[in-house]
Order: sequence, then C-alpha cells, then structure tokens
Amino acid sequence: MIESLRNIWSMPDLKRRILFTLALLAVYRIGNVISTPGINYEVLERFFEQHQGTVFGFLDLFSGGNLRKFTIFALGITPYITASIILQLLTVVWPFLEKLSKEGELGRKKITQYTRYLTVILSIIQSIGIAVTLQRTPAEGSQIVYHPGFSFVLMTMLTLTTGTAFIMWLGEQISERGIGNGMSLIIFAGIVSGLPHASAEIYTRLATQQWSPLIVLILLGMMIAVVAFIVLVERAQRRISVQYAKRVVGRKVMGGQSTHLPLKVNIGGVIPVIFASSILTFPQTFGLAFPNSRFFRNMTDALRWGEPLYNLLYVTGIIFFCYFYTSIIFNPTEVADNMRKYGGFIPGIRPGKKTAEYVETILTRVTFAGAIYLALIAIIPEFMITGFHVNHLPVIGRYFDNLPNWILNGMGVQFYFGGTSLLIVVGVAMDTVQQIEAQLVMRHYDGFLGPRGRRIRGRRG
Repeated sequence: MIESLRNIWSMPDLKRRILFTLALLAVYRIGNVISTPGINYEVLERFFEQHQGTVFGFLDLFSGGNLRKFTIFALGITPYITASIILQLLTVVWPFLEKLSKEGELGRKKITQYTRYLTVILSIIQSIGIAVTLQRTPAEGSQIVYHPGFSFVLMTMLTLTTGTAFIMWLGEQISERGIGNGMSLIIFAGIVSGLPHASAEIYTRLATQQWSPLIVLILLGMMIAVVAFIVLVERAQRRISVQYAKRVVGRKVMGGQSTHLPLKVNIGGVIPVIFASSILTFPQTFGLAFPNSRFFRNMTDALRWGEPLYNLLYVTGIIFFCYFYTSIIFNPTEVADNMRKYGGFIPGIRPGKKTAEYVETILTRVTFAGAIYLALIAIIPEFMITGFHVNHLPVIGRYFDNLPNWILNGMGVQFYFGGTSLLIVVGVAMDTVQQIEAQLVMRHYDGFLGPRGRRIRGRRG
C-alpha cells in the first residue's frame, strides 16, 4: 500500500488529477457553509427533526446535510440524478433518444446536454416547491421564514438553482479532468463529511456512560461486517461460458476463443433503493401538506420508520424496482442477437431464442439474490434506529408485546450510514480505487494489492 501511494505521487499526470479532484471537492465543501438568507435556522433544525421520513429527509441525504442547513447547495445533486434517471428511462421508450444513444460520442454529448437542461428545470420546480412549503409550514408555533412572500420565493429559486448548476459543473469537471465519477464523488463527500460528527457522538455517549465499551465494540463490528458484505456482493457475478467459432476473414482466422458473459448480482446498483425510498416519502409529505386531514394523518402514522406497513412496502418496492430497472438496462434478446452475429454461442444452448431464454432465466435468479441483498442492507440501519414495531400489527400485535425492547424500539443507535448512503459510499470508493488501480497498472506499476494480489473490481466488474 505504501509503495502504491509512492507510485501515485511519482506520476505527474495522476498526481495532478487527484489534486484537482480534491481541490474541487474542497470548493464544494466551502459552499456547504454559505447559508441562504431569510431563514430561522433553529426552527428549521427542529422542523427536520420532526419530519425525517418525508421527502425533505430524502433530499437532505443526497445534499450532504445542506438542505437541513439550507445552504446555497441545499438541493445538492438530486435534480441531476432525477434528470439522468428520467432520460435513461425515456431512452428505452422514445425512439429519438434510443437512436441518439447509439450514435457514439456525438449522441452521448447531446443526451448530456438534455440532462443539463432538465436538471435546471427540475431545480427551479423543486426550489419553488421547497420555498413555498417552508414559508407556509410552522414548526412548533414559529415561522421558518422571517419575511415570507414572492421576494423570498424568487431569491430562494435563483440561489438554489444556481447552486445546483454549479455543483453539476463541478461534477463534470472532476469526471473530465480529475479521477473517478464527479457526481458520485460529490455525493460521497457530502455523506462522509458527517463521519466526524458521528464519531464524536459515539465518543460522547461512551464518555458519559450512556453506552458501555461492549456496545461500541459490537456496533463497530457490525459496521465492518456490513461493509465487508457489501464489498463481497458488489464484486460478485455469475459468469456464463461463451464460445466463439472460428471465422476466416481474408487471410486471417478470427474467433475460436472461449470467454464468458458476466452477470452482476446487483445489476441495478443503488437505483432500486432510491426509487423505493422516494416513493414512500410522498404519502408522508402529503400528510405534511394537509395536516388537518384525518386520512393523511392516519396514513402518515402507518408509514413511519419501523412500522410494519412501511417495512413491507419498502422491501416490496426494492424487489420490484430491481427487476424493473434490470429489465430496462439489460436486454437478453439483444445480447443473444449480438452473440449470434459474431459467431458466439453458449455450449449446449441453441443460438437465438433459446439463448435469450437461457440468459433471462439466469438473470431472473441472479436479480432475485441481488434484490434480497439490497433489501437487507436497506433495512438493517432502520432496525438499529427504530426497531421493528411488530406489536403495532392489527389483531396479532398484542402477542408481540413481550419481545425485548431492542427489537421493538431499536438499539437507540443513530447508525451513521443509512442503507442508501452506505451503498453509495462503498460503491464509489470501490470505483475510484479501481480507476487509480488501472492508471497504475497501465504505467507498469503494481496496483494497491501488489503483483501477487487480485485486481480490484468496481461495481461494473
């Protein structure tokens, strides 16, 4: 590891890329302390503590806590993520975008341009919605906005939209001139920035004897085990053997080689968790918008963290979106056609339709394993924070009243990484290390694991 770090700093190009990336991330962190004027921040903090499960808490996760502090980067990179997902879905159903995506570099630049425009439009809509909601919503009898009105909405819209556009520019610069994926690294930096505060909180509870050393050791052990489990599954893949027949092209003999078709266990990445989380926040947000409605109030109570209905819908949503998103980004029929076009076949399987059916069968089984993995990772932090309120179940709930309190109400642990953020942090770290590893190997240096170690594979294998 030490020798690899020396090799990094001995390569001027790689060193320049890493320093450039760190400099732009520092600029991003500076923007996290520049507040938007006109807000009573003490009241806003209490408001977020009361409504962590709504869309505000969801947006705050991807803004790195900026929405809670209502800085100029309060929207974070969320509009860009939403715009990218929308265009990715439209590419499948809209022939114009599908044709554009197959035009190589020129088509990719055009789609990127459309993503920027859609990001600005979504930023304007979200910033106006947040400004209007904040100035209409009291928190414990106090107004969040000092001087509500059109001027506050306009100022907030201009500030937050400009901040999101600037973050988008920072991310593109990192991707082009730095190391790693810029947008992912910005989300990574926002999440990891809260680690010192979480560590200080654990130390305070240990020093004040709220927690015993044994509890802290168990907590750290669980965190390490979960991270190791994520790394293991993110690198896992199902390989389908593929043979290519020999072909004579002119005077050359091509093909005749054996390779494999890799199918990742978690093809959808963190997208299914994001989709499921975002959908579950909307009913609670409607309850926030209509506080006097008995229907929305009851629905909000049933969909709080730890409630059986919330956990059921959350797990079901993750599994559904795993299959939905995989069906969008991976087409077995197209894979089978391309394989047959270049003379490839799976041993024992007829080319064409049979190959597509075989690949789809394996993909279905692999996706199910990936969906269960994502649901497990997403539900563990919520169990540690709030527990599973199975005693609230109708009819049979009273039979669970005697369960231990740590099962019903959690362990009282503010687990730093949530399911979504933990997957993002580990995945981005693996991708970034993989890119640095590739740069080292390309220049004839040993990677982080040395000449005898296995190369590091990121989420894309």
